[in-house]
Amino acid sequence: MSSPVVKAELLKGKKGLIVGIANDRSIAWGCARAFRAFGAELAVTYLNDKAKPYVEPLAHEVGASILMPVDLAIPGQIEAVFDRIERTWGELDFVVHSIAFSPKDTLGGRVVDVPRDGFLTTMDISCWSFIHMARLAEPLMKNGGTLFTMTYYGSQMVVENYNIMGVAKAALESAVRYLAAELGPKGIRVHAISPGAVATRAASGIPEFDELLEKTIRKSPARELVSIDDVGVATAFLAHDAARLMTGQVLYVDGGYHIID
Repeated sequence: MSSPVVKAELLKGKKGLIVGIANDRSIAWGCARAFRAFGAELAVTYLNDKAKPYVEPLAHEVGASILMPVDLAIPGQIEAVFDRIERTWGELDFVVHSIAFSPKDTLGGRVVDVPRDGFLTTMDISCWSFIHMARLAEPLMKNGGTLFTMTYYGSQMVVENYNIMGVAKAALESAVRYLAAELGPKGIRVHAISPGAVATRAASGIPEFDELLEKTIRKSPARELVSIDDVGVATAFLAHDAARLMTGQVLYVDGGYHIID
C-alpha cells in the first residue's frame, strides 16, 4: 500500500529545484509532490521539447514558478536554470538531483568490457552533474540548505544487470560524503537517497527488471515495493530543520531490502 502525502506546512517558505522529472512515475515527481505538500515553492526542469508535454502539467500541478529545460549534454542549460533562480528568488534551500544515464550498449555489457566513451558519459551524467549542481547551488544557499541525489543498493553490492551504473552510483555516494564535509561549515547538508526497486521509465532499461521487482517483494521485510511518494516524503523530511545535524547519509527507503542477505 502506497503511503499518502499528507499536507503540512513543514517547509513553508523554503525554495527548491527538482531536476529529473520525466513523467508521473518518476521518483523526482514523488519528491516534487512531497515538497509541495509540505509547503515548499518549486522550480522544475524537463529534458527537452519531447519531454515537456509530460512534465509541464505536473509542474503546474505543484505550482512551480520556474519551468526550464535541462539537457546536460547541452552546455549552459543547467547554468541558465541557476541564473534564473538567482534572479527570481535570490536564494535556494534545496536541490533534488534525480538524474542517471548510461548508453544502452554500455549499461548492458560487462563492466570489464565498458568502452571509455561510455564510461565517461555514464560518470558525467550520473555523478559529475551532481557535483556541478552543488557548486552552482552553494552561493545561493545563503542560510544553509540541503542537496539530494538518488542512488541504489547496486552501489554497494553486485546486483545482476546493474553493471556500470553500480560503479557510477558508488562514485556518487563517495561524492556525497566529500561534499557534505566541504559544505557542512556553511550549513549545507548533502544526502543520497537509496530507494528500493521502483518501476520508473529509467529502471525499465535494466535487463530483467521485472524479476528484480519480484525478488524485492519476496526478500524485503516489508514485503512490498516502495512508491515514489514513500521516497518523496523521506527526502522532504531531510530538508526540514529537524534534520539539521544529519548529513553525508545514504538513506535507504527500500522496505528493509538492504539488511537481508
